[in-house]
Amino acid sequence: MSDRIDWKAAVWAGLIAGIVFMTLEMLLVATIGGGSPWGPPRMIGAMLLGPEVLPPPATFDLGVFLVAMVIHFILAIILAIPLAWAISRWRLSLAASIGAGAVFGLIIYLVNFYGFTALFPWFANARTPITLFAHLAFGVVLGWTYHALAVRHFAHEASEARQHPRE
Repeated sequence: MSDRIDWKAAVWAGLIAGIVFMTLEMLLVATIGGGSPWGPPRMIGAMLLGPEVLPPPATFDLGVFLVAMVIHFILAIILAIPLAWAISRWRLSLAASIGAGAVFGLIIYLVNFYGFTALFPWFANARTPITLFAHLAFGVVLGWTYHALAVRHFAHEASEARQHPRE
C-alpha cells in the first residue's frame, strides 16, 4: 500500500459501494420496510428536482430515477475520496480499512439524516434501521474495495518498477 491515493481505485470503489448501497436500500425498503423500492431514488432525486417528486405515489419515473442515480453516483465517488485518503495516508490494513469504512458509513448517515434535514426535510422520514444498515454497508464495501484495488494497483506498479528499473 502506498501513502498516495489511487484515484482510479477510489472512483471504482465509490461506484461499486454506490451500487451495493442503492440495491440494498431499494430491496430492503420493498421487502422488510413495507415501502416502495422507488421511494429512496425519489428522495435523492428531490434534492435537485424538488419535493414535488416525492411519494405518494412512490412509483417508477424514469426521469426522476436517472436524476437520482446521477446525484447518487457523483456523491458516492466524492465520498470515496476522503476514505481513500485516510486508508492510503495511514496505510491501513484490510481489516482496518473495513472498520474505517463502517465508521465512515455511520458518519455519512448521521450527517445526511440529521444534518442535511435542514436543506432536505424529507430525509428525516428515512431515519430507519434499513437506511442505517445501507450506509454501514456502503462504508464497509467502500473501504474493502478501495483497499483491495489500491493494493493490487501499487503491487503491480512495484512489480513493473522491479522489471524495468530506471537507469
